[in-house]
Amino acid sequence: MRILTSIILFLTLLACGQKTATTKGEKLAEAARAQIGVTNTYDPAYVSLKYPGGDVPKERGVCTDVIVRAFRDQGFDLQKLVHEDMKKNFSKYPKRWGLKRPDKNIDHRRVPNLRTYFNRRGLELKVTKNKDDYKPGDLVTCTVAGNRPHIMIVSDQTNSDGAPLIVHNIGGGAAEHDDLFTYPITGHYRWFKE
Repeated sequence: MRILTSIILFLTLLACGQKTATTKGEKLAEAARAQIGVTNTYDPAYVSLKYPGGDVPKERGVCTDVIVRAFRDQGFDLQKLVHEDMKKNFSKYPKRWGLKRPDKNIDHRRVPNLRTYFNRRGLELKVTKNKDDYKPGDLVTCTVAGNRPHIMIVSDQTNSDGAPLIVHNIGGGAAEHDDLFTYPITGHYRWFKE
């Protein structure tokens, strides 16, 4: 049944003129886009999660949950990866929340922690205003509402000028917007170096 569903999806995308994801970055972007219409609520509430593989209910979450779910769909558990790195290197992570030790329920859901983890893995790229520097699946951090950290994933879809769209949850659930350069960018990361 799963093979039949995949074939139908492929033929539907082909008939609609949409390309199918071929790179790992495109597949990551596609996994983020699949949350649109599923995650319909922005909810920053602290939740006790199972570990590893914990997640808040799919219909809710924050910007980081879009990223965490897209990565999990590609076989990477950011909850576990960030928690394990924080256990070994807690002093390298931000102290904004007054924690004395890592917390597997929330650490991977905080943008500053994800930025630190991505930097520690050597994934950081130069921040530019050049649309061609941003590839599908890239992660972009920024500040919104003055100083609130935010993260979004670069889509494989573009606007009429060829600039990539982004997928994020900025308040109303997972959505795809033409907002790559709307907010002050604080970081640019690429997980897959294809």
